[in-house]
Amino acid sequence: MDKIRIILLLCFVLCYPTIINAKNGSNEPQKENLVQKGFVDASDFGFSPSASGKENTIALQKAVDKGGSITVSTPGIYKVAGTVYVGSNTSLIFGNNVSLKKVNEEGDFTHVFLNKGALSKTYNEHISIEGLNLIVNGVDKAMTEVYGLRGQIAFFYVKDLKIERFRCYDFASVQFCVHVCTFEDLIIDDIIIHGKKDGIHLGRGNRFTIRNGVFKCFDDAIALNANDYATSNPELGWITNGLIENCYDLYEEETVGNFCRLPAGAWIDWKPGMEVQQSDVVISNGRLYRVQMQPDGKVYKSLTPPTHEKGSKVLDGINWGMVQEDVTYTAGVRNVTFRDIFLEKPRLGFEFRFGYGPYNRSYYPGAEIPIPKQFTFDNIQVLYDEPTDLISVNTPVDVLTICNSSIKDNKISFYETPDLKDYLKTQINIYGCSFNNEGVFELVKNCVNGKKILLKTSANIELGTNFSATVVPGKGEIIVESDLTGLKD
Repeated sequence: MDKIRIILLLCFVLCYPTIINAKNGSNEPQKENLVQKGFVDASDFGFSPSASGKENTIALQKAVDKGGSITVSTPGIYKVAGTVYVGSNTSLIFGNNVSLKKVNEEGDFTHVFLNKGALSKTYNEHISIEGLNLIVNGVDKAMTEVYGLRGQIAFFYVKDLKIERFRCYDFASVQFCVHVCTFEDLIIDDIIIHGKKDGIHLGRGNRFTIRNGVFKCFDDAIALNANDYATSNPELGWITNGLIENCYDLYEEETVGNFCRLPAGAWIDWKPGMEVQQSDVVISNGRLYRVQMQPDGKVYKSLTPPTHEKGSKVLDGINWGMVQEDVTYTAGVRNVTFRDIFLEKPRLGFEFRFGYGPYNRSYYPGAEIPIPKQFTFDNIQVLYDEPTDLISVNTPVDVLTICNSSIKDNKISFYETPDLKDYLKTQINIYGCSFNNEGVFELVKNCVNGKKILLKTSANIELGTNFSATVVPGKGEIIVESDLTGLKD
């Protein structure tokens, strides 16, 4: 009998809150529990498909300021007329059939989402955006809060960031779609991006994954731009330790750029009388400074060192922007694997680049030589028939490994750039690939004076009729150890 009483008492204690809630006809305690657990619905703050863009921007900002998990569950198109600033420990979760649409009720603006620390160069951590459908609607403005940061979705100084199930079909010709710079631990997963500029544009950072992406971009699908135009990244340095997999570069008649661009750069300490141009970088007073002028090719003589702590200052007719306080003399990309990449668009696949021209001079004469290192290209499927470079290189690079790939008339080319005197040695390892080209195929072309290339191929399959591989050493040297017809000993 005592055991029965104890059991009945426990049942009453456990069921009492439910009984009271049912009696009162109220679900408020359940709602309070959700709030206590960090779940907030943006509609509670006035975020609505029927509200104006200005009202929605204010409402969503109020919800995001709560932190935790913010949901948008009611289907509809939500207008936004300004940037929403996201802090640490915040997840934005957009339900099915929910879209955000930029509107210029108060003028054009740049970012839909920007982390709060971007304005003060203070790291935000543990942020995720899930299920966002973005309609750009022609609202396209290069920069607003941070010089060089131009993403529709942008993060600058961020750790542990995840963007998942993102869609955008109409981003325009001025802004990048997703732009992240100065980061650690980035995951971008399940994305479809169509538009007229770069799809995903990264600046310096460490540890990243981009996977399950479908791109239809006029410019670069993915840009790993550790060094870039002054107007296209707020800071400079190295992009390291990444994986890019299961991505599609869809066919489009008009195009520029590449599936993936990997620029490098280097600069020197400021010295009196040095000549500089737009986007040049110098080290002065323990900081990086950059020329921020018009891209007209004009050369300036610098007589006064930049020393200001922030912002920009005009010295000797040169506008110097203070870029960052941690000093580096080089920038580039290292330790990246590309896996399961499907190239439908007939354009250059992967470009290791020193920029040279009115917009940017990546390598300043006499600077330390930056060395991009360790790149693997696994299951690269070329799905078009036009002859293009699969890989184009005008920087030093140590090792390129290509495996399990399907290659047509797509060679690896090495080119020169002004001012660089030594391109160092490059080793290329190609194995387990199928070669589909008919007749003579130019596999490696060396256009660099004195450049040494070591080429090794093994376990490959020749599918083209009368296939025969060849290499063009130019004024350099290519040492070959190969299983391919035409290159065998």
